[in-house]
This record gives sequence, C-alpha cells and structure tokens, in this order.
Amino acid sequence: MAVLSDQGAQASRTGRGGTRASAGRGRSSTAAGPRRRGLSLLLNAVSVGFGIALWWGLAAAGFTLPTPSEVVSKAGTLLSDGTLQQDIVASLGRVLAGFALGTALAIPVGFLMGWYGVVRGLVEPWIQFFRTIPPLAIIPLAIVLMGIGETPKIFVIFLAAFLVCVISTFQGVVDVDRTLINAARVLGAGDAGIFLRVVVPASTPFILVGMRVGLGSAWATLVAAELIAAQKGLGFRMQNAQLYYDLPTIFVGLIAIGILGLLMDRVLLLAERKLTGWQERR
Repeated sequence: MAVLSDQGAQASRTGRGGTRASAGRGRSSTAAGPRRRGLSLLLNAVSVGFGIALWWGLAAAGFTLPTPSEVVSKAGTLLSDGTLQQDIVASLGRVLAGFALGTALAIPVGFLMGWYGVVRGLVEPWIQFFRTIPPLAIIPLAIVLMGIGETPKIFVIFLAAFLVCVISTFQGVVDVDRTLINAARVLGAGDAGIFLRVVVPASTPFILVGMRVGLGSAWATLVAAELIAAQKGLGFRMQNAQLYYDLPTIFVGLIAIGILGLLMDRVLLLAERKLTGWQERR
C-alpha cells in the first residue's frame, strides 16, 4: 500500500509538472507572437529607411532621379489642390471594381472546374488560352467593343484578377487530400456536405493566395488600363507627367500605387490569418 501511495504521489507530481510545462509552453508561445511581430516591424522600418537612404544617395550621385524631398514637395502640391485625392479615388475605384468582379467569378468557376471533370474539360482550355494573352493586349479589342468609358478599363483589370484567381482556386480544389474526402464519405457525408465541410476549408488558403496575387495583377494592369482615354487616375497622371519629363509626379504616382497595393494586401493577409488559423504556421 505504501508503494502504491508513493507511486500515486509521484504520478500526481508528474501530472502537475506536465501541466505546468504545458502552461509554460503556452505562455511562451503567446509571448513569442508579439516579439516576432515587433521584430518584423523593426526589420520593415530598417528596410524602408535603407531604401530611402539608397534612393537619396543615387540622386546625389547624379542619377536621373528626383530626391525624396522633391517628391514629398510635389506630393504636397498635388494634395493641396486636390489632384492626388481625385486620382487615388478614381484608380482605387477601378481596381476595386475589377478585382471584386474578377474574384467573384473566379471562385465559383474554379470550384466547378476542380469538382466536376466535365466542367474542367469544357472550361480549362479557354482559361489556359487566355492566360497566355497579356491583359494589356486586350486593350485595343476592349476599346473597339466597349468604347472609351469606364467599362473597358474595369474589364481589363477584371481579366487580370480573374485569370490568376481562377487557377489558384482550381488548384486548391484539386489538391484536397483524398483521404479527407474518403473519410467523410465513410462517415456518411454526401457530396454537398463534403464540398462545404472539407473542400471549401481546404481550398481557402489557395483562394486567398490567388486573391493576393490577383490584386497585384490588378494594380499592375491599372496604368495600362488608364491609357483608355482616362481624364484622372494615378496611371493617367503618370503618363501625362511623362510627356513633360516630370519625374517627381511620376514618383508620387508610383509610391501611391505601392502604398495602396500594400495596404490592400495586408487586409487580405489579415483575412487569411483569420480564416486559416487552423493551419500550422512557422
């Protein structure tokens, strides 16, 4: 009985030690998160500072570049007369419209292609065909068919976002582990249940990555889309400044596009973390 009592006490101490160790690991993991984020922000700040210093050094060395102070001064001028705000609103509206339409169509098409072999056989050749054609090459056709209003601009951006996102969604559905699907069938789930409870969650990381890449493609296409008789917009302002060799205005447009694209990408990255929290991360 004494032996059993000693063993019980030892097991109790071991259990408490294991619980304390688990709690310690949990606290350590929780504390490590803010530290990693703080280090990442510090590295970001160092990188930005180094980039600005390099830019200033190249301008001072005689390269054909405006200095950061000249660009800031030009941005202040454009802000004071409202030009920059109007351009940002116009370009942001076109990108959001094209990106939203492209994503809204790409996700169901990608799911259908990945889930149904017949749909894949019918649609995939056309997707692959248009993927080889740069969206910029569609501009002349878009002008002829749609005129010179907002529609062709949004259409070109839509095409750029759609083609990237549909492939990513399709690949996500195709790459779902068959073991998960078979296990769900064994447990009595039907096709609808498997699709909603297995395929959609497993494909979500692919969809969000496709959306982030598609967002980059949308912004990359913006400048060319605003070639279509635009009267305002960041791309239009940059192209107009090119005619007068107005480098500070070109840099203001580039930086504005970069900042807006970065902010939108961070929103999608936050959504990715919230929706795929079940994934193991490094």
